[in-house]
Amino acid sequence: MSANSAEAPVEVEVVLVKAGRTKIRYAAELIGDDGTRVSVRAPWAGEGVRDFGFVRFQPGDVFTEHYWRDRWYSVKEVRAADGTVKGWYCDITRPAVLSGAELVVEDLDLDLWRSADGKDVRRLDEDEFAASGLARTDPDAASAAMAALDELEALARGGDFETLLP
Repeated sequence: MSANSAEAPVEVEVVLVKAGRTKIRYAAELIGDDGTRVSVRAPWAGEGVRDFGFVRFQPGDVFTEHYWRDRWYSVKEVRAADGTVKGWYCDITRPAVLSGAELVVEDLDLDLWRSADGKDVRRLDEDEFAASGLARTDPDAASAAMAALDELEALARGGDFETLLP
């Protein structure tokens, strides 16, 4: 399945699952699927403004999201309404599953932020991850999640981050 700009946009529904429950679902335009990576574009799907202190997500922002079927993370490029890149928000997840027009991703609580200039790289929500109990209930998944966070951080700090993006 691939999107072609000459055809009508292909819409998928992104379903973010956390702790066995749907956290959020939203419509997105499929912009690519090479069999391993699925890429979609969607407007900010949250309600109102979400201010993290180091970045604000707000109505008008556009997310270009990349999900892998064989990796434990997703990478979301965040642009302001004027097209300016704010940075990349990365979720640590189980590998994505695209079934029909539904892209299901299980969030594992860990996140990473990389600013547009690459100077601000920060690990997020490690306390939530520890509190989730995943290390006890599924140690293999917890190990894969930590390895994915370490890999993303190394790429973000080492200048190879853009190799993840088309």
